[in-house]
Amino acid sequence: MPQPDTLVLYCRAGFESECATELTERAAQAGFYGYPKFERNSGYACFHLAAPGSALALVQAIEFRSLIFTRQWIASFPCLEELPTKDRLTPIGRLVAELPQCSELLVEAADTTEGRELQGFCRKFGSALASYLRQQGMLLPRKQRADWRLHLFVLSGQRMWLGVSPVRNGSPWPMGIERLKFPADAPSRSTLKLEEAWHWFVPRSQWDSRLAGGMRAVDLGAAPGGWTWQLVKRGMFVTAVDNGPMSPQLMDSGQVEHRREDAFVFQPGKPVDWMVCDVVEKPARTAAMVIDWALNGWAREMIFNLKLPMKQRYREAEQCLRRIVAALEEAGVGFRLEARQLYHDREEITCWLMLAPGR
Repeated sequence: MPQPDTLVLYCRAGFESECATELTERAAQAGFYGYPKFERNSGYACFHLAAPGSALALVQAIEFRSLIFTRQWIASFPCLEELPTKDRLTPIGRLVAELPQCSELLVEAADTTEGRELQGFCRKFGSALASYLRQQGMLLPRKQRADWRLHLFVLSGQRMWLGVSPVRNGSPWPMGIERLKFPADAPSRSTLKLEEAWHWFVPRSQWDSRLAGGMRAVDLGAAPGGWTWQLVKRGMFVTAVDNGPMSPQLMDSGQVEHRREDAFVFQPGKPVDWMVCDVVEKPARTAAMVIDWALNGWAREMIFNLKLPMKQRYREAEQCLRRIVAALEEAGVGFRLEARQLYHDREEITCWLMLAPGR
C-alpha cells in the first residue's frame, strides 16, 4: 500500500518556484529532505520526501502560518493516475482507509483557468464521494470534530492527488482562499487587499479592540483611497498621503485629511494606531521606510506590501524581512512580524508588523 510521501502545495499561478523553494528550505530546517517538482503557472507545487510516509509528520513539524507563498498544503499519496471513469470511488476509498480519520472532505482544483473549468466536476464528484465514504464508515459525521481534513486535488477526471491537512495547522478555506465581496462604493479593488490582510493577521475576536472606531491611521500612497476606505469603514480618522487625487466620497466623510506629500518623506506629528502602505516601489526602499517608522515608534501596527521583482522574488522577500528583523532586534525593539502572499495580491506579498506595548 502506498504511503503519504508528498506535500502538494497550493499557490498563486506563476509563484510555484517561490512556493517550492520556501518549503524545501523550511523542510530541511526541520530535518526533512526531498525534492520539489512543479510546472510553471499550474497553481501548485509538489515536494517529494525521501523518507516514505513522512508527509504527515512534516505538515505537523512546520507552522503553516510561517509560510509566505503556500495557500494550502496536503500530505498526499502519489498522484492517482488513470482512475477508471466507471468506478473512481472504490480505489479512492481504499486509500482513504489508510489515512487519519476526517469529518470534512474538500474536492478542489487549482486556481487557474483550467482549474476553474473543473469546478463543476469537483462539486458533483465531491458530493458522490462524501456520500460513499460516509456509507463505508470512512468519513466521520459532519459535526464530529477531527484533527485532519480530507482533500482531493483534481487535475482531471482521471488524475487526482488524495491527502489530508491538519485542521489546526492549515488553511480553513477551500483552496486556501477566503472569498471576499468587493464593496460597490470602494474607490478601487485594492481595498480587498487590506480587508483580507485583516482577516489573516488580526483574529476576528480582536477587531473591536485593534481596529476600533476613533483610532488614528496613516495611509501611505493612498490615492484613490481603496485602503483608506477600509479604515474609514472601521470608524478611524485617516491621514491619506499621496500626490494623487483621493475619492471625493471619502473626503466628504470628514474622517480623512489628504496630505499631498511624498509617502517616503512624510512623518506623523504624533504616533498613530495604524500605518498602511501599498506604494508601488522597490521592496528594499519600502522595508527601509518601515524600519524608520518602527524605530521612531510612529505606529503601533503596520500593514505594508512589498512589490517583488520579476526575478529572485523569494530571495528578495527574505532579504527584506531579515533586514527589518535585524534592525529591530539590534535596537532592542520588541515586535511581531508576519508575511503572506494573499489571494488579492499579485506580484507582491503583504506584511504585518506589530510593536511591543510601551514602544
